[in-house]
Amino acid sequence: MAEKYSQLRAMLAITKGSLKAIFRSPSSVAFSFGFPLVFILVFGFINGGGPSISVALANRADTASSVIKGLLSHSVVRLSKNTDALSIRRDLEKGRIGAVLSIDSGRSAMGFPQYHIHLLTSSASGDKYPIVKMALAQVIQQAEQDNIPPQYRLISVDELPVIQGRKYAMIDFILPGMLGFSLLSAAIFGVAFLFFSLRQQLVLKRFYATPISKKYIVLGEGLARVLFQLITAVVIIVIGKVAFHFTLVHGWVTLLEMLTLSLFGLIVFMGFGFIISSVAKSESTIPPFANLFTLPQFLLGGTFFSIDVFPAWLQKICEILPLKQLNDAMRNVAFEGAHITDCGKQLGILALWGIVVYTVAIKVFKWE
Repeated sequence: MAEKYSQLRAMLAITKGSLKAIFRSPSSVAFSFGFPLVFILVFGFINGGGPSISVALANRADTASSVIKGLLSHSVVRLSKNTDALSIRRDLEKGRIGAVLSIDSGRSAMGFPQYHIHLLTSSASGDKYPIVKMALAQVIQQAEQDNIPPQYRLISVDELPVIQGRKYAMIDFILPGMLGFSLLSAAIFGVAFLFFSLRQQLVLKRFYATPISKKYIVLGEGLARVLFQLITAVVIIVIGKVAFHFTLVHGWVTLLEMLTLSLFGLIVFMGFGFIISSVAKSESTIPPFANLFTLPQFLLGGTFFSIDVFPAWLQKICEILPLKQLNDAMRNVAFEGAHITDCGKQLGILALWGIVVYTVAIKVFKWE
C-alpha cells in the first residue's frame, strides 16, 4: 500500500531548501545582518543624548515666568510634553529629561521680580543635568543684567536631593528601531522578489505537478523567511547587549518577548511583499513599489529619533504607521519593563494593518 503523501513534510522540505538559498545569497545576508549592524555600531559608539535636552515643569503654569520663558528659548533646551506627575517622575528616573523645575515668584521689598527656582534631577540624567544648569545660569545672568541692578539680584536656585534612576542610553533607542526597520525591509523586499521570481521561472508551476497544496507552498517559503529574520534579530540583540549594554530589563524573558514581537511584525510586513510581488510587472518595478512602503516608515517611524521633533499634525500620521507601533512595543518591552500584554495599543494597530494588507494580498495574489 502506498504511503500517504505528507503535506507537512513537503512544506518543511520547501522551508529547508529556501532557507539554504537565503543563507547562500550574499545580498540577503549582507542586507539583513550588515545594514542594521553598521548603524548599531555607529550609534553605539556615540555618547550623549543629542543636541537638545528635555526639561519638565512641576507646574505647567510656570511657563508664564520670564525666567522659564528664557530657559525654553535656549537652543539646547526643550519642554517635555508630559504633564502627569507620575510620567514626569518616570522620565526623570530613566534619564529622558534633564531636570524637573518648579518656581516660586514674587517681588522684593524694593519692588523687583523675585524668583526661587527648585531643580530636581536623577542619577540617570548623566550629562543632561549640567547642560540644563549651564543654560539656566546663562538665562539668569541675562535676566539680572537686563532687569535688576547688581545689588538686587534676587534669583536663586535650589538643587533638590538627587533621586536614583536608570540611564536611557542611545543604544536603547537605536537598536529596536534598526531591528524593526530590518524586519520591515527584509520582509517586503524578500517576499516580493522571491514570489515574483518563482512565478517568472515557472517554479510555482512545477510545484503544481506535485501533490502539495498551494497554501503549503506559501507557508513553506514564508517560514524560511521568518526563521532567517528571527536569527538576524537574535544576533542584533545579542551584539547590542554584549558590546553596548543594550537594556533587557527582564533578561531572557525580555529577549523572548522581543522575538515574539519580531514574529508578529514580520507576519504583517510580509503581506506588503505578497501585494508587491503580484502587482509588479518586472523585477525593476519592485524596488520603487517597496520603497513606497519602507522609506516613509524609515523616516517617520521613530527609527533614528523620536517623532516629538515633528509638528503635531505629522505626529498623528506617524502614530498610524505599523513600523512606529512595532518600534514602540520593542522599546517598551526592552527598557520600560513592560510585557507583551501591556502593548495592546501597538499590537492592535499592527493587527488592523495585517487584516487590511492580507485582505488585499488574497485578492491580488497571482500564482502564474
